[in-house]
Amino acid sequence: MIAFTYATGARVSAMASLKLKHIDLMAGSVFQDARDVNTKSSKTFTTYFFPVGDAVLTIIREWVDYLRNERLWGNEDPLFPKTENHILQAADIKKEHWSTTSSIRKIFSDAFVSAGLPYFNPHSFRTTLVQFGEVVCQTPEEFKSWSQNMGHEGVLTTFFSYGEVQQTRQAELIQQLGKPRGIDSQNIDMKAMAKVFAREMASQNMQNGISHD
Repeated sequence: MIAFTYATGARVSAMASLKLKHIDLMAGSVFQDARDVNTKSSKTFTTYFFPVGDAVLTIIREWVDYLRNERLWGNEDPLFPKTENHILQAADIKKEHWSTTSSIRKIFSDAFVSAGLPYFNPHSFRTTLVQFGEVVCQTPEEFKSWSQNMGHEGVLTTFFSYGEVQQTRQAELIQQLGKPRGIDSQNIDMKAMAKVFAREMASQNMQNGISHD
């Protein structure tokens, strides 16, 4: 479950309602269909696994393989089934969805405690993915795709809701700005970035009923 959250940024409400039919291991994607899945604002979208490493994706594949090939579960069965004791163990699973998200949060909390680590709530994984995207995305198109992959309507949502720069990183970036650098060394197309932001601002204004003559 933690591996899945890291690879997809899925919200706990979505995880509680996802079915096996929604995950496509061949395509490396999850179809968050609002007809079945409890998504924010009842939005339907597809999430492709973020590039977080083969070890994480292997855990997901092995879990799906276990449910389908050993437990013989079908498309309509839950991807993360309810358990007897709020611990996601194969022996305790039921062919039922969780009725609330509190048990999933408890699974996360207990997992961190068992590993001797401080607790990070499920939503913090989304923040981590945004920060990761800010580092690896080199063009406006790449970051737009990253944003859409999280289910955001526009990149401004990603920037404004999750985009705070940590103080240590802030210091590093400001110090780097004082060093000479050639334009060719920058892979980001600033004109393209400006166009993306202009489109996003216009879209936000239209949604808020604001017009500029």
